[in-house]
Amino acid sequence: MVEKAYARWAPVYDAIIGPVFLAGRRAAAQAAGRVGGRILEIGVGTGLSFPDYDASTEITGIDLSEPMLEKARQKAGTGRFPQVKALAQMDAHDLAFPDSSFDCVVAQFVITLVQSPERVLDECARVVRPGGEVVLVNHLYSETGVAAAVERWFARRTRHLGLRPEFPFARIAAWRETRPEMTLVERTALKPFGVYTLIRFRKEPVASV
Repeated sequence: MVEKAYARWAPVYDAIIGPVFLAGRRAAAQAAGRVGGRILEIGVGTGLSFPDYDASTEITGIDLSEPMLEKARQKAGTGRFPQVKALAQMDAHDLAFPDSSFDCVVAQFVITLVQSPERVLDECARVVRPGGEVVLVNHLYSETGVAAAVERWFARRTRHLGLRPEFPFARIAAWRETRPEMTLVERTALKPFGVYTLIRFRKEPVASV
């Protein structure tokens, strides 16, 4: 259902959704850029983030939506983004990359959409190299107050679309407890309104015996 929804959104996605996600998108790309090297972007969509990466990086983008990817391929085909090395249709639950393939994995506004967030996070952790990072940006559930009540109301009306506006940070923290090699290095509410949260995990090298 989400895949079909994004197929409908593809023609107007940049104009309507692009400005909404601008701050979060740039924050994630900047964090990934500090790691540098080979970057995998999960849920690359129409390639809105391409200008946010500099030419010193090598970007591989995947998405489940072929219509969204077609827009990304058109952008890459202009030659304006030489940092984009590959684009592929792929399910983030089952990444077709060997272990430790990337220096950084970025998932922008993805975790609240996928069927199994923990499985996707496991795949992110698998394909990033030791010493590399997994960078997430998303709206996370306001667990108390008026905002939480509004989000619960909204969640009941959007869950059939696959959305989880009530997704809490506690769920990500619980996943991290199962992955001792993943260290939380940043959790930052982004300006101007703190609507989105940037989360960074570093994959610690396995100690030699």
